[in-house]
Amino acid sequence: MATSGGGGAALCGELLDYKTEKFALTRNRRVGLLHRLLQLAVLGYVLGWVFVVRRGYQDTDAAPHVSVVTKLKGVSVSRAEDARRRLWDAADFSRPPQGENVLFLVTNFIVTDKQVQGTCPESPSVLDGICMEDVDCPVGNPVVHGNGIKTGKCVMFNSTHSTCEIFGWCPVENDTLPRRPLLAEAENFTLFIKNTVNFTKFNFSKGNTLQTNDPTYFKTCMYDPFFSPSCPVFRIRDMVEAAGETFGSLALLGGSISVRIEWDCDLDQPAAHCQPRYSFILLDRRYNFRTASYYWDSQRQHYRSLLKLYGIRFDISVHGQVAWNPPSLSLPAALLLQPHSFPIGSSQPSPCSLPSLLHPLFSSGWEVWHNSCCCQLRHRHRALWNREY
Repeated sequence: MATSGGGGAALCGELLDYKTEKFALTRNRRVGLLHRLLQLAVLGYVLGWVFVVRRGYQDTDAAPHVSVVTKLKGVSVSRAEDARRRLWDAADFSRPPQGENVLFLVTNFIVTDKQVQGTCPESPSVLDGICMEDVDCPVGNPVVHGNGIKTGKCVMFNSTHSTCEIFGWCPVENDTLPRRPLLAEAENFTLFIKNTVNFTKFNFSKGNTLQTNDPTYFKTCMYDPFFSPSCPVFRIRDMVEAAGETFGSLALLGGSISVRIEWDCDLDQPAAHCQPRYSFILLDRRYNFRTASYYWDSQRQHYRSLLKLYGIRFDISVHGQVAWNPPSLSLPAALLLQPHSFPIGSSQPSPCSLPSLLHPLFSSGWEVWHNSCCCQLRHRHRALWNREY
């Protein structure tokens, strides 16, 4: 019983003990210089990297909910090789839908009009359709990279080429590409991009459209990174040039451009300072696809008009991060620079004595440096202090 009571008293005594470090003054310039350099390095790391660059005292949200709405405006007239004129407006230019946050702008096209299902010669541009006699066209075999099914006959396509007869949409697709884009006026079209981001962690929402009472603002403004950065109306030519390409070269065979919208906001600053940054990246220099319109004539004959469309595909992506200094992190940040954050009896901050409360503020790199370098040097200092100078 006495042993148990003595152990309890010793335990209570240890709990009530107060421990502090004893410091010795060393009059050695090399040791003193090393000591000050270490202090400056730690202070520079904490203030420069953790606080200024990484903003380690702030909480962040990098998963915004995103909404993107686009509207294309412009009118153009095309003249095909058969001298027919055709008017193209926004509904024609931006068809068909390509997916979420994706817009396709037609800049060139090839028309194969009045196709009907029947038999006709395959195109001589299709290698598997070229023949010399009927045995080169096995019945029922599809033409590889072609337009139909072989009927077993080798027929004349024109005076110089013979090809397999096929069952398909006839006449076969026209593959003659215009020398210049038929819709070159599209470079002056405008694209309105309305983007809203919502950071649910902080209940913060922001849009890229300027809050104005002027109903004509969005009809007259044009985006410029220096003079009009708040206008979400972009000229197509400017977007292509910002991606490092010219509209004329990209419009002939099409291409793909990434439109990247980035939000990087500090909620400790006024909300007006939270503005998006736009960047444009060329992804591909060729882009085309086919679409068809079907109709019936007065004789109940089923026809279609085939369009091979070349154009510019705009892929819009939104990325964002907001940072905020909540009260739960303001106190530890303030403690870092307070005198009681350092050991009693020390007139200078000791990097090895930062309270454990602050450790979550720093990256793993700080932990490694703190544990392996700083504290080892402190023990080295103690060894030096034990020497006589």
